[in-house]
Amino acid sequence: MRIAVAATPAVAIPTLDALLASDHDLVCVITRPDAPAGRGRALQSTPVANWAQTHNVELFKPESNQLLGELAEDLDLVITIGFGLILPLEVLRKPKHGFINLHFSLLPRWRGAAPVQRAIEAGDDATGVTVFALDEGMDTGPIYQIAEIPLSGSVTSEELFELLAKLGVDPVLKTLEQIEKGEKPKPQDNAGATRAYKLSKEEAKIDWNSSADLIARKIRAFNPEPSAWSDFRGQVLKVNSARLADEIISAGSLRVIGKSVLVGTATSAVELLEVTPAGKSQMLASAWANGARISATDLLQ
Repeated sequence: MRIAVAATPAVAIPTLDALLASDHDLVCVITRPDAPAGRGRALQSTPVANWAQTHNVELFKPESNQLLGELAEDLDLVITIGFGLILPLEVLRKPKHGFINLHFSLLPRWRGAAPVQRAIEAGDDATGVTVFALDEGMDTGPIYQIAEIPLSGSVTSEELFELLAKLGVDPVLKTLEQIEKGEKPKPQDNAGATRAYKLSKEEAKIDWNSSADLIARKIRAFNPEPSAWSDFRGQVLKVNSARLADEIISAGSLRVIGKSVLVGTATSAVELLEVTPAGKSQMLASAWANGARISATDLLQ
């Protein structure tokens, strides 16, 4: 089949590698236009754009749905992976077999922009990938393939994205076989559908009056972006990693016991492992605590 991949993030690269090595014709890669990034706000290409240039695959960065539709018109299929746009029905109908999407959740659970993070935050026992045909809804199209894995109680969003990116390769290739054989996808069951809303910096602030388990899940879910954070002496302290501890401390209170930096919650304490103080690089929590000279009256708020 003549295929294009419309994608933005690095999680699309394992599938791109597999398609390039397959018998299918990877005609082109479609990605988002360059955008300002970093402190200097210089324009940067997406990871997928960099991959296409490295592998000499034709690359397009359309700035409108109309241009995207024109690119899709003479294709058999377009595969989207984290493309970041909801496409209108007239565009989805352009390729011979339409558009399919590799989504990082077990649909219909966690439809939306942040399925990986929401699964970790909610404490789900399992997660996975779903390959489905795009329709005009938000991740509501009929399903070709699902692959499931158990969800570790220690994995961060960054780590889980890498796992799911690799897990998604085989379901995508199997879906292509189904399409070639004329097999139809199965409609989604809307029962149990949940929405994975986009993360915000405001939401990433830690409420130390929550349970230790909920706080630890949030820290893992929001790693690396936008990063869970708290207020320390009037400045932002990002909490990059933490684990549960047995000590009982009042909510938000800081205690340094040996080399452990503990914070109280509504239940047992959380031990901070790595943090990023305002204006500084990520560091061990013990190094931060030594430099900050934590006192008995210090709080995270």
